[in-house]
Amino acid sequence: MPTDAPLVLVTGATGYIGGRLVPELLAAGYRVRVLARHPERLTARAWADAVDVVTGDAGSHQDLRRALDGVEVAYYLIHALGAGHGFADTDRRTARGFAEAAAEAGLRRVVYLGGLYPDTADLSPHLRSRREVERILLAGRVPTVVLRAAVILGSGSASFEMMRYLTERLPVMVAPRWIDNRIQPIAVRDVLRYLVGAAEVPDHVSRGFDIGGPDVLTYRGMMQRYAAVAGLRPRVIRAVPVLTPRLASLWVGLVTPVPPAIARPLVGSLVHEVVARDHDIARYVPDPPEGLVGFDDAVALALARIRDLDVRTSWSSASTRGAPSDPLPDDPDWAGGSLLVDDRARAVDTTPESLWSVIEGIGGAHGWYSWRLGWVARGVLDRLFGGPGLRRGRRHPHRLEPGDALDWWRVEKVVPGRLLRLRAEMRLPGLAWLELAVEEGPGPSPVFRQRAIFSPRGLPGQLYWWAISPFHGIVFGGMQRNIARAAHEHAVAEGRG
Repeated sequence: MPTDAPLVLVTGATGYIGGRLVPELLAAGYRVRVLARHPERLTARAWADAVDVVTGDAGSHQDLRRALDGVEVAYYLIHALGAGHGFADTDRRTARGFAEAAAEAGLRRVVYLGGLYPDTADLSPHLRSRREVERILLAGRVPTVVLRAAVILGSGSASFEMMRYLTERLPVMVAPRWIDNRIQPIAVRDVLRYLVGAAEVPDHVSRGFDIGGPDVLTYRGMMQRYAAVAGLRPRVIRAVPVLTPRLASLWVGLVTPVPPAIARPLVGSLVHEVVARDHDIARYVPDPPEGLVGFDDAVALALARIRDLDVRTSWSSASTRGAPSDPLPDDPDWAGGSLLVDDRARAVDTTPESLWSVIEGIGGAHGWYSWRLGWVARGVLDRLFGGPGLRRGRRHPHRLEPGDALDWWRVEKVVPGRLLRLRAEMRLPGLAWLELAVEEGPGPSPVFRQRAIFSPRGLPGQLYWWAISPFHGIVFGGMQRNIARAAHEHAVAEGRG
């Protein structure tokens, strides 16, 4: 790529949209820099070696200035979705800091992907925060393009996954009366086309644009159309007036992989009719000759990606603010505090390759090779308290990459054939990790080492660890035995045992 190509910065590159935008910008001829709190989550991306990675936090002015140095256009793809009651304050503070840093760095343009909202003062907290961020950026000294989108249709989108699981799992359902509000969804490929095109909008333009696909539907209509595309029978949907956004989000959290903390703002946004008021964006980013992607085609494309195991990014790729995020250092004398460890090791009658195959395939549909009832009960309890539970599953049935969501864990480190480290994102009074490792033994058989590590937060954390300690033999001991057995069977089936 020419060294004089414009340099753009993408924030939120580990998230759903950011992770898809980067390769589109590269293909369009831009040099790309990304700002990431956890750059290790980008190492497995196909474009990782083609971008400049700056480690830092968008909430740090110093980190922003380093990331924005020499940048012409910056993409602001940050929002505190799922961060709890303080998300609006976080959004406001981060947006103000970004606008200030962008002005100091002399940027030519800022591009922000916000939410489509109606002309009413009574917005949901989620949409109200999106509107406030929009106004903060537009009031800054750098010309800004704001793209406002409603439901984004694409494999891995939180909105799409919520609709998908509700439709597939509930042939008969009760729903809030606002299920008949009108919505204008948009395919993710059209969102990306608008984002790339926004970089070339004339410098004097600083305003917001509504973006939407060619179809205006109700949420009921979206589910029925999804069912038709997916080959399902028409759904029986009854609207009732008693489901508040909070109750509806809890219900969504129990039925779908989307946890209540993320479902609540998504559901709250459906209280409003969100239809594009104009199509002015076409003046600067013309529609493609074949037109915008319609609802049915967008669903078919997303389902094909899911069927082919080609979901490039997912809503669960993004960090959940407030979840444990400090990586576990390899130094046992960690300065972060005392560590409580359940450490188990045993030689396994199998090959290292078969043992690793079972380890890397853990979770999701394969389960956790342990006390199933206990895991399910803990998953339900976690979802009731706003955690992800076990329903996030895994992106790919056999391969794991750093940053992948794996049920209620996050893949923190993968050393192929040797080590899988998972960090807990369940609701806990402390920080927790699970390490599964293949080690060399004194004999020909590999050693399977399994460590459950907990850093307690105060007295509640200590009490939690000691309360569950009696069950470690059932949970972790059973896991180790069953993984060893599965690895042996895998080796026999492969003709290696």
